[in-house]
Amino acid sequence: MTEQDTTTETETRQRRVLTGTVVSDKMDKTIVVQVQRRFKHPRYRKYVSERLRYKAHDETNQAKVGDVVRIVSCRPLSREKRWSLQAIVEKATLV
Repeated sequence: MTEQDTTTETETRQRRVLTGTVVSDKMDKTIVVQVQRRFKHPRYRKYVSERLRYKAHDETNQAKVGDVVRIVSCRPLSREKRWSLQAIVEKATLV
């Protein structure tokens, strides 16, 4: 008998990974991450900056405001939380 591969599409699907800056850490186990991207507008051929804010799960409350973090998509954890903290890329400088 041969063993069959039982992996499904959801197990092999790549998760989205984004890098952004923490703009709020006032909630318990939740951070707000702002991701900025620049793209060329398809019709007007002009560069446009877009800022999106994502709520991400931070289990240990280790990310602080100003940190550059990497977030990864996950299953829905609440009404607006669909991301979780993967790593802190750069800590914020103290002023």
